[in-house]
Amino acid sequence: MTVLRTAGTLALTGALAGVLAAALAAPVVSGGGLAAKNVADTFVDLPAAPREEPLAQVTRLLDRDGRPFAQFYEANRTAVPLASVSPIMRKAIVAIEDARFYEHGGLDVRGTLRALLTNTQAGGIRQGGSSLTQQLVKNILVESARTDEERDRARAPNLARKITELRLAMALERKYRKDEILERYLNIAYFGAGAYGVEAAARRFFSIPAAELTLTQAATLAGAVRMPYSTDPSLGAAHRARLRARRDLVLDRMAGLKIITQQQAAAAKGTPLGIRLRPEPGGCEQSTYPFYCLYVQRELLSNPVFGNTPSIRRARMARGGLTIRTSLDPTAQRAAERAIRRHVHPQDTEVAAEAMVEPGTGRIRAMAASKRFGRNPGNRKNGPRTTFNLVADVAHGGGQGFQAGSTFKVFTLATALRQGWRFGDGFQTPGALVPAAGYRNCEGRPVNDPGTRVLNASGEGEGGPHSIETGTWKSVNIFYMMLERKVGLCNVVKTAKALGIARADGTPLREVPTFTLGINEMDPVTVAAAFAAFAARGTYCRPLAIVEIIGRDGRRTHVPPSCEQAIERPVADAVNHVLEGVFDKGTMKGQGIGRPAAGKTGTNNGYTSAWFAGYTPQLAAAVSVGDIRGSYRYPLRDVRIGDDYYGSVQGASLPGPIWVESMGPALRAVEPRRFHPPDMSRFGGGNTPGLKEALAEEEKRKKRRGDRAFRRHRRLFQWLLGQTPGVPSLEWPPHGPRERWGRPGRGHRPPWARRHRH
Repeated sequence: MTVLRTAGTLALTGALAGVLAAALAAPVVSGGGLAAKNVADTFVDLPAAPREEPLAQVTRLLDRDGRPFAQFYEANRTAVPLASVSPIMRKAIVAIEDARFYEHGGLDVRGTLRALLTNTQAGGIRQGGSSLTQQLVKNILVESARTDEERDRARAPNLARKITELRLAMALERKYRKDEILERYLNIAYFGAGAYGVEAAARRFFSIPAAELTLTQAATLAGAVRMPYSTDPSLGAAHRARLRARRDLVLDRMAGLKIITQQQAAAAKGTPLGIRLRPEPGGCEQSTYPFYCLYVQRELLSNPVFGNTPSIRRARMARGGLTIRTSLDPTAQRAAERAIRRHVHPQDTEVAAEAMVEPGTGRIRAMAASKRFGRNPGNRKNGPRTTFNLVADVAHGGGQGFQAGSTFKVFTLATALRQGWRFGDGFQTPGALVPAAGYRNCEGRPVNDPGTRVLNASGEGEGGPHSIETGTWKSVNIFYMMLERKVGLCNVVKTAKALGIARADGTPLREVPTFTLGINEMDPVTVAAAFAAFAARGTYCRPLAIVEIIGRDGRRTHVPPSCEQAIERPVADAVNHVLEGVFDKGTMKGQGIGRPAAGKTGTNNGYTSAWFAGYTPQLAAAVSVGDIRGSYRYPLRDVRIGDDYYGSVQGASLPGPIWVESMGPALRAVEPRRFHPPDMSRFGGGNTPGLKEALAEEEKRKKRRGDRAFRRHRRLFQWLLGQTPGVPSLEWPPHGPRERWGRPGRGHRPPWARRHRH
């Protein structure tokens, strides 16, 4: 019976449509020679329903816990089924926009007759009698328009557009049930304040989903649809006053139609609007974690997996309504941000950046930097903000990066262990080295540099015997230059490449003798992923930020890790064994996180930049520090960074503490694990002639220095107690090993001359 009634309604509508359209047109076209019969004939054969493009919806980024931290959109819209819209909202929109929606077949005869009388008196089209279905057609045509010209035609206030709209509305009524039409209308309509669709409007206006809308809230949104720009509550008091007037009109209309009582209408009209505007930020600048957001955005725009062309990928990101689950760990992210913030200020020209990567998967857990993301006031070049992704490479929005320094020695170490070197193996080193022979790149060409003189770090200038352990723990430059020559420069380069090492600017790696000293500019994500491979016993995984993509249809696409065994497991275990000593015997001695950890400091020639890269079995991280204005022009000497003064910034003096202070909290809820022990039958039993004696002599020197320091301080205390007549001179600073190559640093200040955070 319902089907017959609907068919009858459509037939009656078709019969009346031509007559009414002709009557509506009469005052306008009678002089133009358009016969009423011709107008009526256009409704005999209806066209196909209008082509419906997928509605532009918001793409959201979620962290690993499912919480959103960024979104992209061309239109702030989240389509929902009709069942997810409160019943009172459905009634309110029908009441004010098309009270006989469930009775007509696409054309509201009474409304059209009312418009007919008005237009006849005015001599032109002054009032529309558009049904809700006709409004849906208009919105579909605007949404599907590919050019401004098509959009203008869809909105044009003329007869031709009106007749086309009527015909397509009737075609829609044949295609869809009434509830389907209402659902489409509620999802496509613009409500103002940048909110498209009822779900986005409910969240934007009242900070609730559409399913929870009350009577007054529903009436407010229903009133906004007719004039969304003049009632936009985000634009001030006058607009809110008009919105309230429209709300009250909807309530009166609902009472007149007996949907609510007069008492309910009066009570609702007596309440304030209750607007609770919720910000709907779009893009990375307004994201909670902007650098991570930028990395994901660039991945979406550059990876062919997400579309064949850049324009397709951009449209999919801005319109696709995707939900993108990422590997971002909010606990690790906050830990990195806080550690950086404690040491480096956004206003500093020196910048710190840190990336955390999960071994065995490559999932990026955190990306943090000392500057905020965005443009500086007045588009100034320097300031508290930056538009570069300081944590990533150029392909992901980053800059040129900083030289990685002695963190690259780990690739020479791994190459030597793979070639059969054992713990304890080593050789005598001179106090200076000129790389004049023995270095060939991977093309087989000599790349010697007879014009360069490489020095050890301050405190090791006289040379001496070193093993692969002591050479690593003390970060002895000449030892590693010689070791690189022994194992082959190209072999070291191949090891680095197997572990994902690539320059931040995308150009080929510089294969030169000082490769092992880290002369290539890198980014923290790349370095952290490389070190994560050692934690994963030689398994390198490409850095991964996107874990899963959920389409608007609910279909899930899992993004698996991309991993390969880059170096043998036993070799990785041996590297871990050596790098653990950096914390208790080397450049990071006295700094630790209370659990097994391994790592390597990196300080560059002339203190142009400083790094620390380290890891536990569960998490790897890399920290870089350099001057954003240019590391060569502005080396890290005699600088105040944050609240502290530095005579020179080394890997252990700033990047190291940031790493320590971030990794501890990031791993607080993670059970400590030990590294896999090395295979001593393969790697044990090495020997370095003269090393044992040299270490014993070094211990004696340390003891003598300690005794002298004790005697000096004892005399000072005696003087303070009035037991001695004079004050002995105190040497400052106490000279210890500093990791660098080139001339010594300068400008050290004693602790009491430094400013500290309290």
